[in-house]
Amino acid sequence: MHQTTDESGEAAAVDFASRIASLCQAALGSELLGAYLIGSLAHGGFSRRYSDVDMALVTEAGLSSQILDRVRNEAAALSAEWGPKLSVFWTDRHFSVGRFPPLDRIDYLDHAVVLMERERVQPARPALEEVQRYLGGAPFASWTDLVERFATAETLAPKDRKAYLRTLLYPGRFCFSWMTGRIGSNDEAVTFLGKTRPSLLDVGLIARALQCRQANADPDPLFAARTTLPSQVGVCAELLAGLRSQS
Repeated sequence: MHQTTDESGEAAAVDFASRIASLCQAALGSELLGAYLIGSLAHGGFSRRYSDVDMALVTEAGLSSQILDRVRNEAAALSAEWGPKLSVFWTDRHFSVGRFPPLDRIDYLDHAVVLMERERVQPARPALEEVQRYLGGAPFASWTDLVERFATAETLAPKDRKAYLRTLLYPGRFCFSWMTGRIGSNDEAVTFLGKTRPSLLDVGLIARALQCRQANADPDPLFAARTTLPSQVGVCAELLAGLRSQS
């Protein structure tokens, strides 16, 4: 695992995930091929306040909705802090079903931390074009929806602080993955953008959002910057336009 912004929080989150992996092994038996950490607990930059607990489950034939519900319910019962932050990525041995988008498959290939493993399954690595097409779909649409909401908001509600900070940070992760075909921490993305300096992208704003995340601070002092978010979308939309013109 890479350097984290919160070592005590990381240890607690890993302990929670290990207990969930044991529960999954008991429920699935030999159907479970492996349970892994991905996300910031694997590739770095974990924040107790702002990170999710991302787990990957690889099984023989996928997971039923009943098993998924059971995992979520047992996670909530196990920890009031970590249960709501659990995000489960899952698939079968062929990576043909379930919830395992291209960037998360790359995270699994490059960074996965073993919690339990009976057999290591290696899916085909998504090509750069597949990553770009994925980024231009649901992730981009979800981000632009948040941008529109926050750009016109009068106040920042406490319940929206995490979503707002992620909205500020997202163009850094988007551009990093778009250009490299890899997944990395917010820290890695900001360092990369500081060197490449994509035209018109406000890297300084992303860096300030990263500092806020690293400090586990409220993003309220950055709320005035919400009016610049549409221009960040515009920069990323230009990248998408270039891909579509090649299709």
